[in-house]
Parts: sequence; structure tokens; C-alpha cells
Amino acid sequence: MTTAAIELTLGPVLFFWSRDDIYRFYSEAAAWPLDRIYLGEVVCSRRQQLRTQDWISLANDLADAGKQVALSSQALLESESDLRRLRKLVENGRVTLEANDMGAARLARQHKLPFVAGPFMNIYNADTLAVLQQLGAARWVPPVEMDRATLTAVLREAAQQGCDIETELFGWGKLPLALSARCFTARYYNLSKDDCQFRCLEHPDGLRLRTREQQDFLTINGIQTLSDGCHSLLPHLADIRDLGVRAVRISPQWEHSADIVSRWRDAIDQLNADGDIRPTPMQDFSASQLVDGYWRGEAGIAPQL
Repeated sequence: MTTAAIELTLGPVLFFWSRDDIYRFYSEAAAWPLDRIYLGEVVCSRRQQLRTQDWISLANDLADAGKQVALSSQALLESESDLRRLRKLVENGRVTLEANDMGAARLARQHKLPFVAGPFMNIYNADTLAVLQQLGAARWVPPVEMDRATLTAVLREAAQQGCDIETELFGWGKLPLALSARCFTARYYNLSKDDCQFRCLEHPDGLRLRTREQQDFLTINGIQTLSDGCHSLLPHLADIRDLGVRAVRISPQWEHSADIVSRWRDAIDQLNADGDIRPTPMQDFSASQLVDGYWRGEAGIAPQL
């Protein structure tokens, strides 16, 4: 396994923000010390503050500013209109694709477009990884619940099979756990999915849930369920680099994203220069508890040690 310098990437915004807020966010992100930016609507087709062409134009603007850019596809396709939007992403003519389902991977292959196999592809073994590479995947993002031991075994077996594909790891943010055809936010407000009144706009970091015992538990985000805790792998950065991981991903949040990117960049630069990193406090940048249980082979809700 190689120990090349780790890249820092910014994942797509998983929440529903207004058009103005999206443009403001990416205008600021263009100046952040990032190696790649992913953007696009991943969660819900009803979120159309930005149309597909708007996302493509924004991606082109970021590319013109010197950023590596990828357009992220919707993870759960439910209609012909969803497919039309996907085809338009694939046919954008310039920017690479993050495929979040097999339909997107198939279309990318048809257009001879190298792609990133996103975290919603559910790749759990080297054989599946090899199939995705044959389809044209140049990079993959392991499922967020994959622990260190499993990832190590997958990467070792992939190397033995001659599967040379870059690995990008979800390093910071609420963990995207599941998608459903039902809209949980609409249900919370006693609304139908088709008449949701776009209530997700009122919850720019999702709607936090507690158990009956008042324990912080999950976050609902329209049709998506995320963790309540903020997954943070920064203390494991040296180990992640030694495993041969090529990039780590920051998932955008409503506040502090610039500070989070800055702290991660400082840690990566220090690791590249000195071979180690100093402890970096990050709790002030998250409204919820920092967790890393999945990475350590425990329950995902387990707090960071």
C-alpha cells in the first residue's frame, strides 16, 4: 500500500439550503484549501432551488477557478424525471461524476466517463470493487459504517487482484445512514410527501431526534436518515494515510465548514511534513457529540475516545 499525501475533499451538501445560500457557500468554498469539491442534489428530487443545469454551471465555475470538481448524482431514483436529470449530469461534457447508484455507473460507462463510486453504492468487498473499476470507476468511497479492519482487508485483497483504484474516506460529518421512499420530515409535520411544503428548508442541518430516554439518536433529512453524532476521523489521520487511503471527505454543515476545512488542512500538511499530527480539538465545530465507533469496529454512536 502506498503512503502518498492525502487529499482533502468537500462532499455534496446533503441538506436543503436555499438557492442564495448554496451560491454563497460555494463562493466561499472556492477559496478554501480543498483538492476536490463535490456538488449536486443527492437526496431528494423535490429539492429544486437549483435545477440540474444550475449545478452544472456552478461546477464549471468552480473548475474555471482551478478546482477539481465532481457532480454527485441522486442516490435514490424514483421516476423518469430523475433519470433525465441523471442523463444530463452524465452528459455535461466537462466535469466528472460521482455515481451513487448502479444506473449512474452504467450511464457513465456508456459515455466512457471515468467516475467516483460514491458512498451510497454499498461496496463491501474487493470483487465488487473490481467490477466497478471495470465499469470505469477511478475512485471509491467506502460505506460510512465500514470499520478499519474491514477496509484493510478489502484494500489488501483488491491489491492482490490488481485492482488499482483510489480510496476516499468519509472523514467528518453526520453519517448518511439510509434512504427511504417516505419523507420523514413531511411525516413529522403531518404532511404528505407530495405536499411537504419544503419544510426541510427550516432545518439546515436536519431535524435531530431523541429516544424516549432523551438520548440524542438520529437526524432526519427528508427521505434520508443520518446519525445525530458527528463522525470525526481526524485523530486517526496518520493511520488512514498508512492504509493507503488517497483522500478524506468533509461533509458540509450549516456553520463552521470553513474552520473545519482549515483544521483538517493544517493536520494533513503537518502529517505530510512531520509524519504525525498534534491533537486537534474539534468539538466546538459540532452541535452534536463527536463519534468514531464505526471506524473502531463498535456501534457508530460510540463517542470518540
